[in-house]
Amino acid sequence: MFSKILIANRGEIACRVIKTARRMGVKTVVVYSDADAGSMAVDMADEAIHIGGSPAAQSYLVQDKIVDAVRQSGAEAVHPGFGFLSENAGFAKRLQDEKIVFIGPNPYAIEAMGDKITSKKFAAEAGVSTVPGHMGLINDSSEAVKIADSIGYPVMI
Repeated sequence: MFSKILIANRGEIACRVIKTARRMGVKTVVVYSDADAGSMAVDMADEAIHIGGSPAAQSYLVQDKIVDAVRQSGAEAVHPGFGFLSENAGFAKRLQDEKIVFIGPNPYAIEAMGDKITSKKFAAEAGVSTVPGHMGLINDSSEAVKIADSIGYPVMI
């Protein structure tokens, strides 16, 4: 169990993570941009660290700022919430390299699940039911019709 986590997100998701962490006895640090300075998450968290301007590209998406906030706060792990860096395999790998726990899937899983064909292959190998489909390239519309006829309708392209 962690004693302190950093939440690399804002708004309702940050509030939910804070509430759950509080019930678990875990201290929270929230990062925030100029736009979120007066937010409920900033008020609720045990600590809050300003990470930049209102645009996400100047704050929530800047990995160096998140890592610096972790170091500054002494947090042991990062909860990414959803969106922003939560599905960024590079960010998860960076935290791993920095010896900071990423509360979420490992970088390999994030990368695999980000590619629909790869994720479908993994699911099939694990025995998970998947929607019927075609895994290769389709050369022309007549081939597409043959494949659709064999799979069954409706189809999504």
